[in-house]
Amino acid sequence: MMMGKVYLVGSGAGDPGLLTCRGRELLERADEVYYDRLMEPSLLNYVKAGCKLVYVGKKPGAHSMGQDEINRRLAEAAGRSEVVVRLKGGDPLIFGRGGEEADYLKAKGVKFEIVPGISSAMAAPAYAGIPLTHRGIASSFTVLTGHHDPEQEDNEHNWQALARGSDTIVVLMGVGNFPGIQKQLLENGRDPETPVAFIERGTWPEQNVLVSRLGVAAEEADQARIKPPAIIVIGEVVGLRARLSWDKDLPLEGYRILNTRPAHQARVLTELLESEGAVVREAPAISIEPPADYTELDRALDRLEEYSWVIFTSTNGVDNFFNRMRVKGHDIRELAGVKLAAIGSKTGAALEDLGLKLNFVPDEYVAEGLVAGFDQADAGEKVLLPRTPLARETLAVGLEEKGYQVDELTAYLTEEAEMPEDVQGLIDDGMIDIVTLTSSSTVRSLVKSAGGAEYLEGIIGAAIGPITAETAREAGLDVPIVAKEYTIEGLRDAILDYVRNIEGGS
Repeated sequence: MMMGKVYLVGSGAGDPGLLTCRGRELLERADEVYYDRLMEPSLLNYVKAGCKLVYVGKKPGAHSMGQDEINRRLAEAAGRSEVVVRLKGGDPLIFGRGGEEADYLKAKGVKFEIVPGISSAMAAPAYAGIPLTHRGIASSFTVLTGHHDPEQEDNEHNWQALARGSDTIVVLMGVGNFPGIQKQLLENGRDPETPVAFIERGTWPEQNVLVSRLGVAAEEADQARIKPPAIIVIGEVVGLRARLSWDKDLPLEGYRILNTRPAHQARVLTELLESEGAVVREAPAISIEPPADYTELDRALDRLEEYSWVIFTSTNGVDNFFNRMRVKGHDIRELAGVKLAAIGSKTGAALEDLGLKLNFVPDEYVAEGLVAGFDQADAGEKVLLPRTPLARETLAVGLEEKGYQVDELTAYLTEEAEMPEDVQGLIDDGMIDIVTLTSSSTVRSLVKSAGGAEYLEGIIGAAIGPITAETAREAGLDVPIVAKEYTIEGLRDAILDYVRNIEGGS
């Protein structure tokens, strides 16, 4: 029986940039990940293909999995997997029950490691411009859970000591019970003029801060409809927010974007969008797989000299075509005398990276543009078109109408991918603002895995080009963003233009 190791990893307060280097390393190596509700879903971008993801989050009043069951499953996972990550919000040992999980694992003889995380108790106030200590104002702070009703007789807190003995009080999970907390602090001597800050979804794109005074804070929080998760800071340091608040001031700050590109291509687009401030969750709608049968492609590779042109329509086509050449022992010099064409600058660049010279790239990166650029065929001219069977027929039909003999062969397959559970939850909760659409097959798979276009209502579609946009609109999606240059950089630019226009009121 394999005996792996369980890593109790703190994911940080929300902002994915607050994950530790050690935490990211373990996510990248993990065979299984058991993750919480109060963690940034985009952190799951780091897991490798095939990693088992298990949601064990708990919503107030609706626990999806009891703590005893979580403990048991972690121990069982270590019996079959080398690296098991228990990904917890904030720090695993600050009101995260990580100590209980570690205690259980120890009793069962399971190896474990605790990887600290940045607690929301410190990160959320910092992101709101509120230092928990400040020279001349506060030299101590206390962190307490607000989960228990202060009115209950078995309440654990010493309210007299809290009210009079701590400069700054930080309350976690206290929104629902704040009226009782307020009452206890006031009755035990805390000044009703004490500043109070409610930091809703601190460090997340949706961060919202309400500043009040202890005497009226419960009423004002109710009027402002402050909801969990929120951190409550009580103390004179809250007054420093007026001059210490800060903003990343990036154009996509506050936007959540769903990146549906295939897994091996998603990271580049994610990094482009993250550099502009967006929080991006990768959820590939399709996967690129090798064909079940290479017979026809192998025959074409054996007689490359018969072709006048080889046309590539994607980087996937380039990668898989030349991988197959290598596997079958062909030399790239066999393409001498064969002209090469590519739809799109990225596809062309992939060929140039192999040391090949392109003969034609259309100005418009669509099949229609390539067909328009081809002259009528001379007698017997043949074209090899290696791509996915799901590609549009426009290119092959257009070339045949110009007299070319087209061999359209399968170089790779485009398979539908299932939508991860956490992504479906983000969509259901209205937590996705924009979804990227980089191919027609991506659109079709996305709509199917979501259960229909109606489940994506309210999400803005961002298409890499007009063909993809047309497919998305026909499927019932709202697609106001269409890249002018049909590349991921062009898609990024189109998203930025749209957001600037919206926020500029034009």
